[in-house]
Amino acid sequence: MSSFNNARRKNLQMLLQLSSDYLPPALRLQQTSAKTLSSCCQPFNLNDSTLRQSAGDAEFSSWGYTRCWKLCGYSRRVSRIETSAFHAGPYSSPPPAGLTSSIRNLSSSGIREVPRESMDYDVVIVGAGPAGLAAAIRLRQLCEEKNVDLSVCIVEKGAEVGAHILSGNVFETRALDELIPNWKEQSAPIRLPVAEDKFWFLTEKRALPLPSPFKNHGNYIISLSELVRWLGSKAEELGVEIYPGFSASELLYEADESRVSGIATNDMGIGKDGSKKENFQRGMELKGRLTLLGEGCRGSLSEKVIKRFQLREQSGSQHQTYALGIKEVWDIDHSKHRPGLTVHTVGWPLDTRTYGGSFLYHMDNHQVAMGLVVALDYKNPYLSPYEEYQRFKQHPSIRPFIEGGNVIQYGARTLSEGGIQSIPKTAFPGGALIGCTAGFINVPKIKGSHTAMKSGMLAAEAAFDALSKETSQQPSMEQYWSSLKTSWVWKELHQVRNIRPGFDHGLLAGMTIAGLEHYITRGRLPWTLKHGKPDHECTEPADVHKPIPYPKPDGVVSFDVLTSLYRSNTNHNHDQPAHLRLRDVNVPENVNLAKFAGPESRYCPARVYE
Repeated sequence: MSSFNNARRKNLQMLLQLSSDYLPPALRLQQTSAKTLSSCCQPFNLNDSTLRQSAGDAEFSSWGYTRCWKLCGYSRRVSRIETSAFHAGPYSSPPPAGLTSSIRNLSSSGIREVPRESMDYDVVIVGAGPAGLAAAIRLRQLCEEKNVDLSVCIVEKGAEVGAHILSGNVFETRALDELIPNWKEQSAPIRLPVAEDKFWFLTEKRALPLPSPFKNHGNYIISLSELVRWLGSKAEELGVEIYPGFSASELLYEADESRVSGIATNDMGIGKDGSKKENFQRGMELKGRLTLLGEGCRGSLSEKVIKRFQLREQSGSQHQTYALGIKEVWDIDHSKHRPGLTVHTVGWPLDTRTYGGSFLYHMDNHQVAMGLVVALDYKNPYLSPYEEYQRFKQHPSIRPFIEGGNVIQYGARTLSEGGIQSIPKTAFPGGALIGCTAGFINVPKIKGSHTAMKSGMLAAEAAFDALSKETSQQPSMEQYWSSLKTSWVWKELHQVRNIRPGFDHGLLAGMTIAGLEHYITRGRLPWTLKHGKPDHECTEPADVHKPIPYPKPDGVVSFDVLTSLYRSNTNHNHDQPAHLRLRDVNVPENVNLAKFAGPESRYCPARVYE
């Protein structure tokens, strides 16, 4: 473990940098979702002119904290950063010699780039989702149980914990019951149990009821963003340091490049053309003895790790398969609200060769979460998942639920649907893959939060055992891979392994296989079906299909893309670098357009391709 004094010295330096009107990522990393400080820390703000803000500020521009009593050590562990920075006292005199050597010099000649600042932790976690937060909480629980102190931090790209998670989820509490058994007494935002569970086969005009395979009795309809914010508060109470607003853009390796040693956050102040603007700031290195990647579906760092360490080859897994989920949250008329109702559908508006389905959940507060999931191995290049969702809302059995209401949220995300056949080895030198990064979604259940949380907990237990051993060897996460394969997560995914690939043969064949597996064999068939071709290879040439005549939005239940984008609260600086880069600039015109009629203009729910 890095020594307290070294961490304190680095953070004193960061405090000094603030006094020179420079706000580097090292200071921005101190920001949390806090809005105010309570009175007991007023002396630190009012007497220290270098901090430049009062305790009554509602919004912090530089240095905010979650709770004042966290700073002063009341009721919870004080973090190393907070102790060394705030409780060091004011610095009105010139900085001590040797502590300002790495401050960036600003001059008329431009910016002199310097090496990135770094902070050392025992465990660095990427992503404050269910998996990352469950891992952090379990680690600190074990520290308290065993009287061992391991430093844990989470870096989260969202502006606050939960910012990138759209509300509306049917939640199975199995993992949470293990992690925080008294979650009800601790006021977890889990209040509304599933009361009705309906499953419909849709034709263009009718909804045919079928036996529901989801078995949601005992589950809850929740806001997942609320739940992860609550989990974030529980993690912080245990001493976990959470840094929202920073994306992990780079993996760090040991000198011989044989082992991951942490992550680096992205540089700030880069222009669209790649040049450094006046406000350029280097990213921050967060070094960890172990690094847990919980980025979600197809995380950029995770994909690099999978390829570099050949994790699919090591596990013998297939390629991953994906789906796109488009989702809205509606505020509906009180008379139409049926709290606890869940509706799932298959069939229309998708054709029989396209796997997918819809969901509609009546949450509390007269809200409905609804959406459409479309597998990305669809054949027709003219298909638009966004427009299919707009058509779905016009169905005579769906429209009455939402007509007269208002959309309050819109979003979309990709899903890892490959199941157990597509899970790579989850342990690599220096860290592990957790949650949807590895692909633990139970596709027939349409649930992955409980399995993601359990994977994080198993990774935490393996990490704690590895880090608490007195040995000269580098800590290993191999125990996590072994325990995962004997856990209920693996058993659950193995039981449903044949259902998703069964739909590669069409809707009728898929439903037949699903019924057989779900009601009769219950996963005991002696074989495992394989996935077909990777998604991108399934798209057929445009000349064997006809364009789909999608209706114009009516502005009542269906909307154009720009209207929906406004509701997603997505904001980008027009002068920031493009996050999508073409490997070959000739492919869009010579292949995509010429052969497939430009499908990228239709498959993106934000229409970022032209």
